[in-house]
Amino acid sequence: MSSPIIKLKDAIQFRGCVLTYGHFTTIHPGHIRYLRHAKAQGEKLVVALIGDELSPQTAQPKYQFSQRERAESLGLLSMVDAVVMLNRNELTEAVKSIEPAMLVLGKEFEKDPGKEIKGAIELLQKQGRPIKFHAGEIHYANADLLSRSEKDLKSQRRKQFAEACRRQGLDLNKLITSMDAWKQTRLIVIGDTIVDQYAACEAVGMSAEAPVVVVRELERRNFIGGAAVVASHIRALGAKCDLISVVGEDNTAKLVQKELEDRKIGNGLISDQSRPTTFKKRYVVENQKLFRVSRLEDHSLGSKVEEQLIKKLEELAPKSQGIVVSDFVYGVVTEKILVTIQKLAREYNLMLFGDLQCSSQVGAVTKFKQFSLLCPNEREARVALQDKDIGLENLSQKLLSTTECNRLIMKLGPEGFIAYDRNEKGEIISQPFPALSVNPLDVAGAGDSLLAIMATGLSSKQNMMASAAIGCCMASLAVETMGNQPIPAESLKNNILEVLSND
Repeated sequence: MSSPIIKLKDAIQFRGCVLTYGHFTTIHPGHIRYLRHAKAQGEKLVVALIGDELSPQTAQPKYQFSQRERAESLGLLSMVDAVVMLNRNELTEAVKSIEPAMLVLGKEFEKDPGKEIKGAIELLQKQGRPIKFHAGEIHYANADLLSRSEKDLKSQRRKQFAEACRRQGLDLNKLITSMDAWKQTRLIVIGDTIVDQYAACEAVGMSAEAPVVVVRELERRNFIGGAAVVASHIRALGAKCDLISVVGEDNTAKLVQKELEDRKIGNGLISDQSRPTTFKKRYVVENQKLFRVSRLEDHSLGSKVEEQLIKKLEELAPKSQGIVVSDFVYGVVTEKILVTIQKLAREYNLMLFGDLQCSSQVGAVTKFKQFSLLCPNEREARVALQDKDIGLENLSQKLLSTTECNRLIMKLGPEGFIAYDRNEKGEIISQPFPALSVNPLDVAGAGDSLLAIMATGLSSKQNMMASAAIGCCMASLAVETMGNQPIPAESLKNNILEVLSND
């Protein structure tokens, strides 16, 4: 089979194609969406790939990977028929040579195309050929299992994971040995504590009185969730951890206190008689969740309880390497507490890690400013930035800029996540990681486990991409059991060994 990578002078054979353009430093789900949409516009899809450039500020290579490496990654995609290697960024010349039926550009070029792209657009407009600006269709779920077997998908994702590790210079030994430093780390977790109850049921049938499904409850089990399970994950990984949170004066709070004691997690729980401990009950039939009932109060803390939390933070901060904020927007993480966290971070040189979950609440991750790491999902980022049309890459870059955070994990559900870091020059680099679990049993705990790994790893001076790779394996374990359960370091090591040794 001939290579899809060609020079511009050889691209005449693809006249009438759909032409796309970019540097494609790393191929992540945002690029796949864009290219898939472009492919749907015609029979042949050609990518005009920007050449190797030097940064005007540093005189170093502008892109993380060479043009040849980027072209090879694009060439592996079945939807791409050809990759045209440009010398620099000569899109106008490519349009003249290829004479495409349509040019599809990223949404980011619509308002500010730049001189070279503007010239190509004007040329096509004179010829009466369409130009389309599109970021690709946004989906928060996928249908891969409808067209491919679970075995094939699992194999493909493990290969993608191994390739991501190779690109970042990570091998099995580096990942496993870097986990040893976790035992010397101590973290504070602050946020909303939740107790999740799963009720296993048997389907009985339909009610005769109304169109209602009738189930019979067989068994129930409680799991601590929210900030409490993030602390539990951190402790199970070998690091020390203190939890600061608010609970009610009820039996559910006693359950949380006992779990913290059994797991040897520092108990910084404050009782608040004005609210019950947040409790969520899920009814499940044959591993299928039917619905959830929540018992909670989400008003902001009273000043007395707020001061008690601040006092706990001030007591624990000198002994810690970082603070993890797990905010479900139920009122615990107030503006005053965030100000205190920022002050303590500066005073004691602490790392800050933030995750705000607002699936059924109103909140914005952009309230976390200058954090070491943020871990939103795509929907939460779009809600916070009020932008549903921007491309995924620009969405991530915009969030980094708006919050002034150092690093970012952009979670993409069944598409995995993208890890963003900064190199020694302060430039943003990225690496996508796939979702290793193809057919998850319960996705509720994936984000909490990933946040715990990232906070533990980075606080122990572990490389960002190494932490992200381990977090990828951690999340795949978290979704394979019903209920949010802490994952021991030994189980995680075994999973990493299995994933990489099968490559």
